[in-house]
Amino acid sequence: MRLVIARCSVDYAGRLSAHLPLATRLLMVKGDGSLLVHSDGGSYKPLNWMSPPCVLEVVEPDDEQQAAGIAEIWTVTHKKTADRLIVSIHEILHDTNHDLGVDPGLVKDGVEAHLQQLLAEQIELLGDGHRLVRREYMTAIGPVDILATDASGASVAVELKRRGDIDGVEQLTRYLELMNRDPRLAPVTGVFAAQEIKPQARVLAEDRGIRCVVLDYDAMRGVDSGVPTLF
Repeated sequence: MRLVIARCSVDYAGRLSAHLPLATRLLMVKGDGSLLVHSDGGSYKPLNWMSPPCVLEVVEPDDEQQAAGIAEIWTVTHKKTADRLIVSIHEILHDTNHDLGVDPGLVKDGVEAHLQQLLAEQIELLGDGHRLVRREYMTAIGPVDILATDASGASVAVELKRRGDIDGVEQLTRYLELMNRDPRLAPVTGVFAAQEIKPQARVLAEDRGIRCVVLDYDAMRGVDSGVPTLF
């Protein structure tokens, strides 16, 4: 991973257009080819990014750009969509490379792993007409627990937790933002599924258009919970 702290401006050109004016930012160039632009605020979320497959090209500025104080230009082009992220660097304050090695990935506990397996086998619990595409659908920022389609054939990303809290909603939000930039998948809706969902997490999920589903783990594995019912 290459970490660069630089005074730069950033332009995104493609299906959407966005501009970040000149400021000091952190540029992360990952081993998978992705580039993320971070500020010193906003928590985990990058201001802009380009996910793989993409290619980074560094070019010298022309005379007019040099006169404006630009030292070099990074152009990151997505290989499939041709979207471009253009970083105009005025000054590099810090530049380091780090070999992080192979990441083992997030290891779920036994119940979450079993929930994923059971929901994949009983995908109709999400609603009539839902079909499983695959478990552990890999994205540039990690695997989505389940990728499915709904009755209309639209993509559905499912994040599974034993106890659903705000962090889980934020995690699913990141996946959805990335997946909805992929024309092969978009539009992608989200389902936050858990044995128990905290009220604050439910409010945040529903505000972001994410559907919440409470799962009965015992019922899914065919075990009597021992709780008396009326019927």
